[in-house]
Formats: sequence, C-alpha cells, structure tokens
Amino acid sequence: MANMAQAIRMALHYGETHLGVKDIFGEDVGPPLGGVFTATQGLKTAWNSPLDERGIIGAAMGLAFAGDRCVAEIQFADYIYNTIDLLKLAGNQCWASNGDWNLPMTVMTPVGSGIRGSIYHSHSFDATATHIPGWKIVMPSNPLDAYGLMLACLKEENPTMYLKPKALLRVRGTEQIPGEPALTPEGEKQLKEMIDAPLGDRSQWKPRWPELTDYTVEIGKGKICVEGEHVTVVSYGRTLPIAVQAAQNLQSEGVSAEVIDMRTLWPYDWDLIKSSIEKTRRVIYINEDTEVTNFGEHLIRRTIEELFYHLEARPKLIAGTFTPGVGLADPLEMASVPQLNHITDAIREVAAERA
Repeated sequence: MANMAQAIRMALHYGETHLGVKDIFGEDVGPPLGGVFTATQGLKTAWNSPLDERGIIGAAMGLAFAGDRCVAEIQFADYIYNTIDLLKLAGNQCWASNGDWNLPMTVMTPVGSGIRGSIYHSHSFDATATHIPGWKIVMPSNPLDAYGLMLACLKEENPTMYLKPKALLRVRGTEQIPGEPALTPEGEKQLKEMIDAPLGDRSQWKPRWPELTDYTVEIGKGKICVEGEHVTVVSYGRTLPIAVQAAQNLQSEGVSAEVIDMRTLWPYDWDLIKSSIEKTRRVIYINEDTEVTNFGEHLIRRTIEELFYHLEARPKLIAGTFTPGVGLADPLEMASVPQLNHITDAIREVAAERA
C-alpha cells in the first residue's frame, strides 16, 4: 500500500525509464535527501538546484525549449509566487508561437495546510494557478490518482502543474498501483524496503524498483467517489477525503450526498459536475484556498449562469478564511481551513434548503 509520496516517486521513475524524462530537479530534490517529502528519492535523473525559485523555473523553460522533458519542483508553493511572470511566459509560448514552440515541462509543488507549517509553509496555489492560461493543472487526492496524474503530466507536450497536497503525502492508498507489491502489511513493508532510503548513510543505497506499468489518469476527467441524490459536493486534494467522510457519516441521517473528485483543476470536467447538479439540484464547492477570488467562486458563477433554473438551493462555497496566513497552533490552523464539522454542517444545510 503505497502512500502518495511513494506513488509520485514511482511515477517519476516510470517517467525517466519509459517517457523520456531527462531532468528532475529542485531544492534538495537529488541525493541525499530526495525531496523534503521524499518524493524524489532514488531517481537516477534527480539533482539539486540552488535555492532560487526563479532559477528553477527558468532552467525548466530552457530545458523544455531544447526538447528536454523535465520536472521542476518548487519546494513549497509558498515560494512559487515570485515566479509568476515566468509561469505566465511558459504558459503562453505555444499560443504566442502559433503552435511552433512546446514546453514539455512539469512543475510540481506541495500545497496547502496539514503539517503545521504556519505562514511560510501552508499556502494554497489553486486560484493563482488557474489564473495563468496555458497550463494544465492537476491535484490528486489518493496515491493511485497521484501515480496516474503524474504519468499524464509527463506525456503532455506543454506545461503542466502538479499540485501535491501536503496533508495527504503520507496517507496510504486502498487501491494497488500497477506493479507495486500486494495490498497487505507484508507488501507495505516490502515496498518500503525496496524504494525508501534508509536513515543515516545513504551513499551506497540504491532502490530496487518494482516492475511498474502504465496507468494514466486522463487530464480533465473527474470521478464520482460517492453516489448520492440530494446534494452534489465538488472537491479535490486535502478536502476530498474529508468530504467523502462527511457524506458517509450523513447517510445515517438520510442525507444522500454525491461527492465528485475534480482531480484536474484545468481543464476541469464540467460535464460530470453539470450532470450531477442536474440530478441533485444542489451543489457545494470545497477547497482550502482563501475564500475571496477562490477557484470555487468561478465554478459557482458558471453554475448560476448555466444551471440557474435547475437549482433548488443556493450554491455554497466552503473554503479557507481570508487571512494573511495559516496559524501555527492546532486550533488556529484548523480554524483557517475547512474541517469535517464545517463540511458536514454545510451538506446538511444545503440538502435541507428548498427554493
């Protein structure tokens, strides 16, 4: 049972072995650390960059212009904001060159709360990322999708943004990644021994990769995680498993919530969302980015424009508070971003509302 960090690592290994990935780089991405969340341990093309986010994005663009399929990591999304102009340039190259120039590059960065990272290691990047045209943007909520979405990014000819929810990187999956050992405690131990670097001296360590195979989650395709009749709940990343838990808990009260995992923020699966709303006539959008100019607000606008006469309740957004940062203390962090009680109360409220 791989966790999300292991799943990403295996996908990157598959990429450098089968998909032509030649450079995986960023701060502490190479030996000996292999990434602050261990997502790049043991990769043969991984190397350490200087502590320079603009240099990392600029290098990725240069490599991609030369036809080098590469993956660049910004260690935390909090530090990607000083590269916005470069991200915008990367996003517009295909359009500006009338299709003559492609940039086969993936930028991955950990996002969101969940590790008590306070104001410098807890920010989200959803709304800002979706405001930069030319990028395809994904965010997984489980290890199998993390593997499949990474392979999808590595097959793209133009820039992709891979947002890793920090709170889920150590969460183990319930579905087997093609090629990993069996979904048993013994298999979990075996995988750890094969691909997790030991503590202490790693100078002689080399991973023993399982026989991984292709499993690609198509960019732009969401999935229904829980089927329901009374209200549609749309989420992704850290808040998705919380929404699933809330929906399951409310079943005993007779509340039937349909939970959709977007998986791709752009281009997103509007057909899936729309068909669900047409069935339930109610919708809640959930994420942990700050609530003002939130990506969910765009989805609410589209919902109202296209589905106004289908709705029997006001669309609702559950998002992070509009504060300059996320608090360090547990109660402050939990008050800053959606928690189980916030989502449960919102589903209960919207399901009961009548037009």
